[in-house]
Amino acid sequence: MRDKRLYPLFQPIDSLPGIGPKLKPVFERLVDGAHVWDLLLHLPDKWLDRRVKASFDELLPGEVATVKGEVHAYKAPYNDRAPHRIQLFDGTGFLTLIFFRADPRWLQGQFPVGKERIVSGVVGEFQGERQMTHPDYIIDPARGEMPPQVEPIYSLTAGLTNKKVHSAAVAALASVESDLPEWISADLLEKRGWPSFKQALSGLHEPAVFDEAAFEICRQRLAYDEALAREMVFAMARTARSQKSAPNLKSTNDDMNAVAAALPYKLTRAQIRAIKEISADLAEPHPMRRMLQGDVGAGKTLVAIMAAVKAVTSGHQAAFMAPTEVLARQQFETVSSLLAPMGYEVAALTGRDRGPAREGTLMGLADGSIQIIVGTQALFQDAVRFHKLGLVIVDEQHRFGVADRMKLAGKAEGPHMLVMSATPIPRTLAQAVHGDLDISVLDEKPAGRQPIETRAVPDTRIDEVIEGVGRAIDRGERVFWVCPRVDADEDDSSAVFRAEALRKALNVPVGLVHGRLKAEEKDAALEAFRTGDSRILVATTVIEVGVDVPDATIMVIERAEGFGLAQLHQLRGRVGRGNRKSFCLLLYRPPLGELARERLDTLRATEDGFEIAEADFRLRGPGDLLGVRQSGAVDYRVIDLKRDADLIPIARQDARFLVELSGGANPKRLEALALLRELLSPLSRNAS
Repeated sequence: MRDKRLYPLFQPIDSLPGIGPKLKPVFERLVDGAHVWDLLLHLPDKWLDRRVKASFDELLPGEVATVKGEVHAYKAPYNDRAPHRIQLFDGTGFLTLIFFRADPRWLQGQFPVGKERIVSGVVGEFQGERQMTHPDYIIDPARGEMPPQVEPIYSLTAGLTNKKVHSAAVAALASVESDLPEWISADLLEKRGWPSFKQALSGLHEPAVFDEAAFEICRQRLAYDEALAREMVFAMARTARSQKSAPNLKSTNDDMNAVAAALPYKLTRAQIRAIKEISADLAEPHPMRRMLQGDVGAGKTLVAIMAAVKAVTSGHQAAFMAPTEVLARQQFETVSSLLAPMGYEVAALTGRDRGPAREGTLMGLADGSIQIIVGTQALFQDAVRFHKLGLVIVDEQHRFGVADRMKLAGKAEGPHMLVMSATPIPRTLAQAVHGDLDISVLDEKPAGRQPIETRAVPDTRIDEVIEGVGRAIDRGERVFWVCPRVDADEDDSSAVFRAEALRKALNVPVGLVHGRLKAEEKDAALEAFRTGDSRILVATTVIEVGVDVPDATIMVIERAEGFGLAQLHQLRGRVGRGNRKSFCLLLYRPPLGELARERLDTLRATEDGFEIAEADFRLRGPGDLLGVRQSGAVDYRVIDLKRDADLIPIARQDARFLVELSGGANPKRLEALALLRELLSPLSRNAS
C-alpha cells in the first residue's frame, strides 16, 4: 500500500487546475506519465533572467533581456510586408520594438507616446540599431506590475505553451507535503549544501530569484534522490538474491582446460580473468547475476562456452538465448563445432523448428540428454521444460526486456545468469547503467585478429568505391553496405535505391535488410549473405550487432557523418572476422561539420571500443547510452550521467550500508527511504 502522504502526488494529472479532457493526453505525452508527480519530474531545461536592466546600453544581441523605457515614437509600416516600429528611449539610447502584421489600434493602445513601458524578449540588432521583435512581456509599470524575475523554460509538445506548463507545475507543487521526513544523511546534506526535497522542487519550478548556482544545487539534490532510490532497490535485490539458493557448480577445471587446449589460439588474459570471476560466482550457493561486457571480437562467446562447460560438468544444463533466429543459429554452430566433438550434447531451438525435430529437442531438454541448448525466445515457451537448468546465458542482452530474461530464468529454481553485451559503455558509467549486475570486462582482443583499415571518403567518389567493391567480389569476398534510411523519394542514400543501383552496376546478387521487413524475410536475407548466395548485403542499422560473416571484408557506411560514434564502431565490427585484410569506408557528404569530423577522425584513429565509447559520451552526452534504455536498465528521470556520475558511487555505498545495517538503522530514516523508493525507484513507474 502506498503511504498516504504520497497520495496527492499520484493523483491523475487532470486533477490540476486548467488541465481538462483535451489537455490531459497532451500533458501525459509531454511528461511521459499520467500523474501529478510525473509533471513535477518534468524539470525546466533552463531559466531566463527577467530582471529589469539598468539601461539600454547593457543590452547584448542574442540575449533575453528586460528593460524599461519611455515610448518615443510609433512608425507605421510603409507596405504590407514591413513591420510596425515602436521606439523606446531610456535616457541612454533607443530600442526599437518590431511587430509584424499587428493591429495598429492595439499597438497604439499598448504603447501611447510619452508613457513608460517594461518589455522583455530577445535582443537583436539590425543596421546598428538595437531591436526586440514581438516581446514576450509588455507591462505598464504605472499599474504596479512587474515581469517575473526568473522564468523557467520547459521542453514542450504541440498544443502546449511554456506558460501553461509552468502554471501546472506550480500548482503541482502544492501536492508535495512540507513535512516529509529527510532520507539523505545529515552529513551529506550539509557537505553539499542541498535544500530539502520540496525546496529543491520549488527552487526549480518556482524560483524567487535568478541564481544559476542555486538551480544546479536543487537539480543535483533531486538527482541524488533518484540515485539513492535506485541503489536502495539494487542493494535490496542483492541481499534478497544472497538469501536464495542456486546450483552449486563446483566441478574441477579439467574440462575447461580440455576445451582451451583444443583451441587453435590462446585465451587472452582478459578472457582468463573473466572465466575465473564467473567460475567463482558459479561456485557460490546463491544465483550469479553477472554481465560479460566486451568489445566486438573480444571473445565473449568463448568465455560463455567455458561457463556452460562448468555447468554441464557439475551435472546441470546450460541455455544460450540470442535475440534473432540468425544469431541463434550462428551461435549454435559456434558452440556445437567446439563442444560436440568433445562429447557434449548441444541442440538448437527457435521458432523455425516444427514437428518431430522440435518434439525430440523438447524431450531431450526434459530428460537431461541435451546438455546445452541454444535458441531464441522460443526457449521460454510453456512447452519447454528443463531437467536441471543451472545456467542461463543471454547474448546481446540489451535487445531483450527484463521480463524476457526473467522468463527464461523462471524455468528453474534460482539458476545462475550471465548476460553478454558487445556495446561498450564508458567504464565510469557501466555500474550506473547495469544496476545490480557484477561486471566482467574483456578489454583485449585475441592475438592474430586483423586490424580494420578505416578511411573517410567523400561521396563524390562513390563510383570509385563501387568499382573497388566489384574487385573485392571478384576475389571471392563479401561486402556490407549500410544506408541511413530505408526509402525516400529522390534519395540516393536510401537502402532500397542503393541495393538496386549496386545490382545494376555490378551484376551480382544483392541482399536487402531493413526494419520494415518481416522477421522471416530479414532472417532469409541474412542467411543468404552468410552462406554466399548473395555477395553484397545492403542494410540499415539492423545489422549493427551479431552477424558473423568471416568472408565479409568491406563495410561501406553511407552518410556516415549522420551516425553516432558507437554505432559506427559496432557496424565496423561486422568485418575483420576472417584472415583477409578488411576495410571500413565512411562515405560522407561534404562539407563536414566540426563535430562530425571529430567523430570520423576518432574512428579512424582507434578500434578500442571503450575508448570510442568515452569519446562518444564526451561528444554527445549520455543520449540513449548505446541502446541500453531498451532493456529497462536505464530510465533516469532526473540524473544526467554526464554531470552526475560522481553521485552514483556515493548513493551505492550509502544504500549498501543501510541495507546491511537493516534493523540497526535510524527508524525515521528507514521510513523516509521507503517513501523515496515509492517515488523514484526503477519500479515506481510501473507500480503507480
